[in-house]
Amino acid sequence: MKKIREKIQEDLMMEVILLENLGKIGNLGDTVKVKAGFGRNYLLPYGKAVPATKQNLAEFEARRAELEKIANEAKSTAETRGQALDGKELVINAKAGEEGKLFGSVGVRDIADALTAAGTEVDKSEVRLPEGALRNIGEFDVDIQLHSDVTVTVKVNIQPE
Repeated sequence: MKKIREKIQEDLMMEVILLENLGKIGNLGDTVKVKAGFGRNYLLPYGKAVPATKQNLAEFEARRAELEKIANEAKSTAETRGQALDGKELVINAKAGEEGKLFGSVGVRDIADALTAAGTEVDKSEVRLPEGALRNIGEFDVDIQLHSDVTVTVKVNIQPE
């Protein structure tokens, strides 16, 4: 029974070559095994990986320098944006009750819009809230992940209107 289960799990995996650095999965050029659905539905369609075949491996090795250059440019751009955001304090006014609870919440879109209005372009997918939407007034540390290797912490101060 155990061997059958292992065989089924192995059949649900696929081997891919990563075309960019992906946080917990691997780095550019790594050949990794991922679940078939993750590979088919995310990595392959978004151009983050290619199936690990001999032909694709040869093509990757021919393009390795070009892909590394693109990855380094993306990282340096993220570092530049990170320097602009580093140590920034953001004030967001929201309606709140007597006890300090917000009527509603402050989410990733609100924080991204406020940072963009403050002068640094930030997408909502780059905002990492500590425990979901913020529902109280106060000061919070929010991580902004600009690249898999570049994360900056911004202070968000929520004040009542």
